[in-house]
Amino acid sequence: MAELPSTSKKGWDRNHPMTKDELTAWALSNGWQMMGDMPCLVRPTKPTDAIVRMVFKTTVVQIEIKKPSGKWDKVAGDAYAKISFDEYAELPDGLGLSTITGLTKLMQDNKDRLTFSKLTTRS
Repeated sequence: MAELPSTSKKGWDRNHPMTKDELTAWALSNGWQMMGDMPCLVRPTKPTDAIVRMVFKTTVVQIEIKKPSGKWDKVAGDAYAKISFDEYAELPDGLGLSTITGLTKLMQDNKDRLTFSKLTTRS
């Protein structure tokens, strides 16, 4: 995993383009989980079913949402060079994550579920 620049409280620099490893680290610390080789958000009622995924390509990263038909639909994405960390929103800027309805709630639900599952497995 790449070492993150240490200029902000979260470890990301607003003027520094985020890499694949930095985006993965951010995603995993915000409720996403690895399914295959992609960070994914899962359905709260069915934690084995990914409904949002971050797809890393050579020069771009895309956010895709699974339609009820099972087909993945690209809803946002941009070149790595245009993606930086927005410290105020605590989201990567340039991916359009803040404009996707319900995404931050889904991220929080996933983060809570992962946290509580770790607590119950320690008991």
